[in-house]
Amino acid sequence: MDEEILQDFLVEATELLDQLNEQLVDLENSPDDSNLLNTIFRGFHTVKGGAGFLGVNPLVQVCHRAENVFDKIRNQDIAYDADVADVILRAFDQVSRIVGELNDGIREFDDIDPVLLAQLDAIVKGTSVPVDEPDDTTGASDEAPVVLQLPEGVDPDGEISDDEFEALLNQRDMLLGEHTLNEETPVLTLPEGVDPDGEISDDEFEALLNQRDMLLGEVSMPADDPPPAPKEHVVAVPKPAPAKPAPSVKPESTPPAAASKAAGEATVRVDTRHLDAIMNLVGELVLVRNRLLTLRSADATQEDIANAVGNLDHVTTDLQASVMKTRMQPVKKVFGRFPRVVRDLARKLGKDIELELVGEETDLDKGLVEALADPLVHLVRNSVDHGIEMPDVRADQGKARVGRIVLAAEQEGDHILLSITDDGKGMDPDVLRRKAVEKGMMDEATANQLEDKQAFMLIMGAGFSTAEQVSDLSGRGVGMDVVKNMITKLNGSIDIDSAVGEGTRIRIRVPLTLAILPTLMVSFAKDSYAIPLTSVQEIFDFEEANTNTIDGQTMVRLRKKSVPLFFLSDWLTPGVYRDNRKGDKVVIVSIGNQRVGLVVEQVNGQEEVVIKPLGVMLQKIQGYAGATITGNGSIALILDLPGLIERFQ
Repeated sequence: MDEEILQDFLVEATELLDQLNEQLVDLENSPDDSNLLNTIFRGFHTVKGGAGFLGVNPLVQVCHRAENVFDKIRNQDIAYDADVADVILRAFDQVSRIVGELNDGIREFDDIDPVLLAQLDAIVKGTSVPVDEPDDTTGASDEAPVVLQLPEGVDPDGEISDDEFEALLNQRDMLLGEHTLNEETPVLTLPEGVDPDGEISDDEFEALLNQRDMLLGEVSMPADDPPPAPKEHVVAVPKPAPAKPAPSVKPESTPPAAASKAAGEATVRVDTRHLDAIMNLVGELVLVRNRLLTLRSADATQEDIANAVGNLDHVTTDLQASVMKTRMQPVKKVFGRFPRVVRDLARKLGKDIELELVGEETDLDKGLVEALADPLVHLVRNSVDHGIEMPDVRADQGKARVGRIVLAAEQEGDHILLSITDDGKGMDPDVLRRKAVEKGMMDEATANQLEDKQAFMLIMGAGFSTAEQVSDLSGRGVGMDVVKNMITKLNGSIDIDSAVGEGTRIRIRVPLTLAILPTLMVSFAKDSYAIPLTSVQEIFDFEEANTNTIDGQTMVRLRKKSVPLFFLSDWLTPGVYRDNRKGDKVVIVSIGNQRVGLVVEQVNGQEEVVIKPLGVMLQKIQGYAGATITGNGSIALILDLPGLIERFQ
């Protein structure tokens, strides 16, 4: 494959598949939308064309059949109902699989499931769609299957001798001789000048194999190598049974793999206006640099230097904002997959659910787009499975039979607010408290003291589930704790509101970007540390009289509640005992649904920092998220609060 052409194809195919994933579900709700039909048809056609040019024949096969189906739908010969949609969505999954493998550097592919191809063909022909997988010996026609008997004593999984193989060929010839030709029997034409009763050369045999591939596998022949013209002598080839696809052997290392690895994720489309703005700002930066170079002379005044530095600050701030915009992508890149997720899961559960997407054009950092995908899938599946009731149950409660889920996004300052809202059965905080006691997470007295919001957050605990039965969808208490951990790693937070019989809303708040982090700078002696500002709630003076000890843990009283207190100096500067903590500060931080106080020696104010990784040797040290260079040129370590608290506890 030409790697440059392949990269162009992957970028275009990835965008088309993102669109098709949503359009195929929309079509099920609006099957008469001719514009949508034509768009979907063109999508499969475009992918097929690129795949054919690159020689990815399995992709060509499935896209061509999908095209045929949509051509019939456009001509109103068949309807796009739920059963047809099931088959088409399976075909779409196969297309996505192969494009994903191409992105991963794979160049050999598993064959398309023959049952799927047969189902697509049956839809086009208007015949019954096969459901069960055919046996290996089932013929493509209505004739009796051809069965070969292995010679006595032959191991079917081992090797056979030439004589035994010859015996099998004789059986085949005898059995195939009983097959009669019909109009649909594929015919191979012998090359000109070949005696049908004599021997043929390797090249002539290769030509016959090429014809066979074209007839049986629908593999396109090269344009400069047309099949030979029909001659007087023909050889009939009854079609072989569609065999179960054998997994292809993937190469351990493919030379172009590094270049094409995740090509779809490694590229972004940037509006040229953003690039023009960046170029203008770079020009401004050059002018400021030149100005600063001239100020090195002895006659430069403090006012001149201050003006130049102010100008530099202004230009770099604008340049930072413009460069960040090039990394921004609409949240639709994440939202686009959910109509399919909800559709498939609702159909499996027998529920009727309407999904509404709000704020799809909200932009956020490319890294966040990818990081939020899995947590949101967990939450949406949870709403479909646990939240929305069965249609009959909803009708009995006076609700509409069709449940409703709203997935929304909006920008809130330098954060993105995502919410998943359903109008289902809601959560009962008393049931959650009781489950927490039953699972040994806390005693009854502690559970009864939990506020409703705190009770709702119990579902984010590892192993916590309210499902009475374990199914393949839910009930094991796995998933929501993963969501909490992933959001926490993104320096985000989760908030849950729910009402019995009315529904549930889960809100996620994450920073707009992962590249630049607003922090609170603290220090011990000359060492500086950065605490992510999104987790900081308040700061106050440390007073020994305001603390007490419960079960060995120092606590600080804060508005009639006790908050665990951790002395960072005990960890950051071990062995250095400080008997005088006068002047120390307490920084109250929130991690998930937990609040703790961090005692620091000095608070130096807020600062936006650029996160740098710690390097291979230090990556696994718990409690650190990275490092940065502060405004005064010193190095500061960025604290990872979840890891830090876990280490203290």
